[in-house]
Amino acid sequence: MTLLITIIAALIATIIWYASDKRDTYKLGTLSLIYWGASLMWLMDFVFEYAELKAEYFTQEFSDILNDSILGITVVAIGLIAWLVILLIKDPKGVFKAKFTNKKD
Repeated sequence: MTLLITIIAALIATIIWYASDKRDTYKLGTLSLIYWGASLMWLMDFVFEYAELKAEYFTQEFSDILNDSILGITVVAIGLIAWLVILLIKDPKGVFKAKFTNKKD
């Protein structure tokens, strides 16, 4: 479930990046790469877990599915937070720079 959630987030971020005119301004490529990297990590996790469990992998209990879903949502949220931090540091529109360099008389 974690893999599925991160792939959906990666696809949505990539579609938004592709369709947006301001993709460089808002660093949408970085967001896409964050989610594709997470998807690749969960894909490797799936491969190794499937190699260990074989068909038992597909007969998970509801609690395991729920835990995986919560983990997937958490990964997507942390990816958004990381992207926002990068966006605030880069300050593409210069909002913070203008706010902190204005002198009030």
